[in-house]
Amino acid sequence: MVLGASGYVGGRLVTRLLDAGHSVTLMAREPAPLVDRFPAANVMRGDALDPKSLGPALHDAEAIYYLIYAASRGEAGAAERDLNGARNVAAAAALAGVGRIIYLSGLSTGSRGALASEGDGHSIGDELGGAGAPVTEFRTSVIIGSGSASLEIVRHLMERLPVIVLPRWAFTTCQPIGIRDVLDYLVEALRHPDVTGIVEIGGPDLLSYGEMMRTYADVRGMRRLLIPIPMFAARLSSWGVGLVTPVPAWVARPLLERLHDPLVVREPGPARAFALSPMTYEAALRLALDRTARNEIETTWFDAYSVSHHGRAAPSLELGEGMLVDRRSQAVGAPRDVVFAQVEQIGGAGGWPFANVLWRIRGIADRAVGGVGMRLGRRDALRLRVGDALDFWRVEAIRRPEQLRLRAEMRVPGRAWLQYDVEEAPTGSTLIQTAFFEPRGIAGFAYWYVLLPIHSVIFRRMVVALASRSVAPAPAPDSGAKPRADVPGVGGGGEKT
Repeated sequence: MVLGASGYVGGRLVTRLLDAGHSVTLMAREPAPLVDRFPAANVMRGDALDPKSLGPALHDAEAIYYLIYAASRGEAGAAERDLNGARNVAAAAALAGVGRIIYLSGLSTGSRGALASEGDGHSIGDELGGAGAPVTEFRTSVIIGSGSASLEIVRHLMERLPVIVLPRWAFTTCQPIGIRDVLDYLVEALRHPDVTGIVEIGGPDLLSYGEMMRTYADVRGMRRLLIPIPMFAARLSSWGVGLVTPVPAWVARPLLERLHDPLVVREPGPARAFALSPMTYEAALRLALDRTARNEIETTWFDAYSVSHHGRAAPSLELGEGMLVDRRSQAVGAPRDVVFAQVEQIGGAGGWPFANVLWRIRGIADRAVGGVGMRLGRRDALRLRVGDALDFWRVEAIRRPEQLRLRAEMRVPGRAWLQYDVEEAPTGSTLIQTAFFEPRGIAGFAYWYVLLPIHSVIFRRMVVALASRSVAPAPAPDSGAKPRADVPGVGGGGEKT
């Protein structure tokens, strides 16, 4: 049983467990992304905060991987929810007779680990073991892998800034460990039921963040000036990280604050039982950069962000009273799979089909009001999967080569979706682009109609540009926002259904 399969570590762990021949069950509030991503796993709807949903999910489970970190997503009251969830899982595991709970947290000589949240003086690890089930708690140093938050901070700072100011936190010693080695420990734990309690793991190198940056520059053949300053400045640094890198300040801050104390393995004995030899930082770095360059990033640090919608289920698209719709269609002289392949490549580093500058300005405006902006980018340049982040959208549904639906995660006074449908036609295909907006109050209607002239131009030109990229569009002009028989009353001027 894997709890937290939508996260950076959890998503990779599930693949490893399935490849090893294990029968794997996943539980999530939103099962659809995991069903699409892990068809060989048994996916159930449930919530660690709902004790009633845990019993059926844990039936016949031999071991539980607990990888839920709501606090790391910056949600209000998340630390207490983490503790309650751990408490519920521990109780359900005891009742179900589960033989093992395996948990991943962070090394820390202070009062808090980077991957563990605490409340009332008790850690998640304590709560998981409170009902009597044996717990193996791996405590890890900085994780290095393609798409990891720690590497993305180093990578973007070094790639974008010729001069970097290094506060005191950048000189705290840590033991960076590759994500592959972390996964090896987690999988091997199933073969070592006798190893319980705290197991500290780290790579063979003792480095500071500053030294990690210098190694990055050496590997990339870059010249960078690193200037030390005496202040710790974790809060100020996190703001700077949020401005320069894709990692927002509220994610970077706990990572940097954790560097008040050395993040090194102090009790190496328990880890020796696994007989593993973690790779060096430089080897892990080169591997991660190679995977990034080859567009083979399996998971990213932001995979689990926004999926939970702060403890609420994500809204699904339902047409109803008050839904504003803008629909455009274009005949395309190309097969449906070719057209869909172009649709699937929108956003990220490749940009948007039309007015990419305006899309980026919209992302900047969203960041200015506390939103995600466009810097989430995309995990893969060519293919999407349900649950993927795409700039300030989230992939809600994908059926190749028929439909792609994106749910907006930017801050808007309402809820928004952008959907692409590709239909077969006698001379090729028909590309249909539909923008849905469910306004919230007067502000929502004002937002839609004030931006309607701009959106009309952008939406019209986007579908034409996608058609052109798909080879050569048919002679028929853009049909505009015409009503369709399947959705009565839908018009391009923002008419209600």
